[in-house]
Amino acid sequence: MAKVVYVDEEACTGCGTCEELCPDVFQMDEEIEKAHVIKPEGTDCVEEAIDTCPEEAISWQEE
Repeated sequence: MAKVVYVDEEACTGCGTCEELCPDVFQMDEEIEKAHVIKPEGTDCVEEAIDTCPEEAISWQEE
């Protein structure tokens, strides 16, 4: 099974840190003011985004 990047939209506060650190993977949804994943397979910067998220809303999940 492959791992994919996941954002818990309930926990996300829309701070935008993940998008700043990793714009190839995360993008802010202006309508709901939350981050969403645009590249589920991730890149090298995902771990930093996971470690930096103040709400711990980002994780790897089994597909």
